[in-house]
Amino acid sequence: MKSVFFETSQFTATVSHYLTDDEYRQLQLEMQANPHAGDVMPRTGGFRKIRWPDVRRGKGKRGGLRIIYYWLLECGQFWMFAIYDKGDLENLTPHQENMLKTAIDAELKRRGKT
Repeated sequence: MKSVFFETSQFTATVSHYLTDDEYRQLQLEMQANPHAGDVMPRTGGFRKIRWPDVRRGKGKRGGLRIIYYWLLECGQFWMFAIYDKGDLENLTPHQENMLKTAIDAELKRRGKT
């Protein structure tokens, strides 16, 4: 299936700090091959968190990067929301989870997907 990747401005501004262009392309290929690879994050309306190695720091998936995304199956779209080091933030706060849920609910409603 052909997929399209959309990025929030925050994601676009930070992804190059964590991944080279080739590494980001590898992540995209992995996500296309297995769009449900990331764990569904409770209380977020369906966002997923995928673990990814951090080559810069020599960390594997467990201690590496976290990528927050939403997979919109019907449209073949990945909505890339955030990327960060596990050491910076392990889990989102309830407020952050609620913000994601509110944002995705509004977008899906706007698209007539709810």
